[in-house]
Amino acid sequence: MMKESTVDVILHPVRMRIIQYLINQQFTAQQLKELLPDIPQASLYRHIKKLVEAEVIHIVDEIPNRGTVEKVYSIHNPRKASIGPEELNLLSPDEHMGLFIKFMANLMGEYERYLDQDNIDLVRDGVAFRQTSMYLSEEESKEFFKELTAVFARFTQNKQQKGRRRRTIATIIIPDHKKEQ
Repeated sequence: MMKESTVDVILHPVRMRIIQYLINQQFTAQQLKELLPDIPQASLYRHIKKLVEAEVIHIVDEIPNRGTVEKVYSIHNPRKASIGPEELNLLSPDEHMGLFIKFMANLMGEYERYLDQDNIDLVRDGVAFRQTSMYLSEEESKEFFKELTAVFARFTQNKQQKGRRRRTIATIIIPDHKKEQ
C-alpha cells in the first residue's frame, strides 16, 4: 500500500478540522470529541492516529486516567501542519486545482455547520465574506502579505478561554494572468 502524502493527510476534511483546533492549543481525544461532536468517536481516533503517524500532530503529555493513559495532542511545528512551497512546486495544475477544491470544500463545511445552528445572526456573529482586487507591484504584494501574516500570527496565539469564540478566517490570494508590460 502506498504511503499517503502529507498533502493528502492534511487536506482530509476531518483532519483539517482537528488541525485547526490544535493550532496553539493542547487537547485530549475526548476534548476534541466534545469540540467535534458530529464526528463518530472511532473515526476521530483513526484521524488522530493518521495525523500522529504523519508527524503533523504530536503527543505532548500523557495523563493517567482511571487505569488508562489519556494522551494530550498538539502541533509542535506549525510548518508540519501546512503544505510547504517545496511540495506545492511539485504539483501539476490539476493537482493544484484538486487542493483548491478540498480547501473550498472544507470552508463550505465550516459555513454549513455555522448555518445549521439555531438562532444565528450573521451581523451579531461577525460573519463576513467578500472579494476585492488590488493593484500591487511585486514589492507591494510582498509587503501586504508580510503585514497580513504578522496580523494572523499575533491573533493565532490566543488561547481558548471564556469570552472568546473560535472563528475561521481564510485568505485566498490569486494574481491576475500575466500581461505583457
